[in-house]
Amino acid sequence: MPTDKHYLAIDLGAESGRVMLGTLSDGGREGAGIKLTEIHRFPNIPVQLGNSLHWDILRLWHEIKTGINKAAASHDIAGIAVDTWGVDFGLLDSTGQLLGNPVCYRDPRTEKMPEALFSRLSQQKIYSITGIQTMSLNTLFQLAALSFNNSPQLHAAKNILFLPDLITYFLTGTMGTDYTIASTSQMLDARTRQWSPDVLNAIGISASLFAPISIPGEKNSIRGTVLPAVNEKLAAANTPVIAVGGHDTASAVAAVPADSSKGDWLYLSSGTWSLLGAEIDEPVLTEKAAQYNITNEGGIGGGGGKIRLLKNLAGLWLLQECRREWAREAGGETEYDYATLTQMAESAEPHIALLDVQDPAFSTPGNMPGKIIAHCTRTHQRVPQTHGEFARVILESLAASYAKVVQMLEEITGKRFKTLHIVGGGSQNNLLNQLAADATNLPVLAGPVEATALGNIITQAITTGALPDIAAGRALVAKSLAARPFEPGAKR
Repeated sequence: MPTDKHYLAIDLGAESGRVMLGTLSDGGREGAGIKLTEIHRFPNIPVQLGNSLHWDILRLWHEIKTGINKAAASHDIAGIAVDTWGVDFGLLDSTGQLLGNPVCYRDPRTEKMPEALFSRLSQQKIYSITGIQTMSLNTLFQLAALSFNNSPQLHAAKNILFLPDLITYFLTGTMGTDYTIASTSQMLDARTRQWSPDVLNAIGISASLFAPISIPGEKNSIRGTVLPAVNEKLAAANTPVIAVGGHDTASAVAAVPADSSKGDWLYLSSGTWSLLGAEIDEPVLTEKAAQYNITNEGGIGGGGGKIRLLKNLAGLWLLQECRREWAREAGGETEYDYATLTQMAESAEPHIALLDVQDPAFSTPGNMPGKIIAHCTRTHQRVPQTHGEFARVILESLAASYAKVVQMLEEITGKRFKTLHIVGGGSQNNLLNQLAADATNLPVLAGPVEATALGNIITQAITTGALPDIAAGRALVAKSLAARPFEPGAKR
């Protein structure tokens, strides 16, 4: 008799959060399928307080509980797991209480922190240990800002929990650290998968502040069960809570419907950020990788954690910020949806300008159209005039950045990649998908859109024994959700 298994993925993104129900028909056995149902969606809006930009963690927690209540009222839940964006964290005191709202990675407190830290431990040495690209938003520089500025909160802290681990702690009362989210911090030794004493000493942080590290998919990644107080109806009490790929990109890559027997492949997790890379077994820590600022982040599978060799690029954040500014200018009366903006970009003149999407000016909120105009003026390029032209310039620039990264990855790995899989919300943008195929000269397979939630659920199913491994999970995704193909040079 067929048996369905239901898992909940709590998937928090930089713009919104959702509680997704994943159903493995026939319990995940041969012939099964996987289906996603959105149970609850809610906005995630950073809050400016004084000079600091915070995440509204208590509002997020309220929304998460609402979603769990909705799902557990009508389904028998086999597991719950949390994934979020990387690098951000909460500080807890000796009683396990949160010392304040976590600060957003876009907060300016890390300005000049890389230079301050590199005077103590060189950038080259840090890369040779961690294999993580230098970005001022990394946990390393956030903690350096607290330590170097003698933060009272840091002095009072007894534990540091990354955001998915913090939510998991709220659910279970048990502290732990997921390997994939820890790897984004730029403090983990890429070879040993443990905290680097050299890096921590350079910022005056003790490894004792971090909970033990677990590898997603292994049995010890079950953190505990839902506390009765979390669910007012107690429908979800005692449900297992599992540490999956807490970093959303790690979960997204786990759901890439790739078949390695058909050749080496690349993934692009396309959303607010663009994360383009390959899945490998061991970190690449060469001088060339350091020169290209390629990052080695933790992945799922491989009996100890795969490596996601990737480049973290600006993504649809540029378009999101333009959209927000245009709505503000119109007094809220005109707010384009993304489908409309894409249609406008399709009709706009191509090749007006190419942006360096890694320009630090584009990484902070506020008047993105003005920043694009300034960038084009400074680089002696034509300035886009219409909203459609702005959108076109952004999408073409993103695709051009993808092509550069593909060349970097092929050079440092010695591989020739056959396919680019685009997953995440940005995979719905058919114009960007085609531009990516054209720029990289690689066939593109687009989808699934909700790759992060799917990877979260697949990893839960592996941990609980419903699926044998990541390959089986990816095959299940490929069978259940057809990807859309885009060939280089195809006309739109």
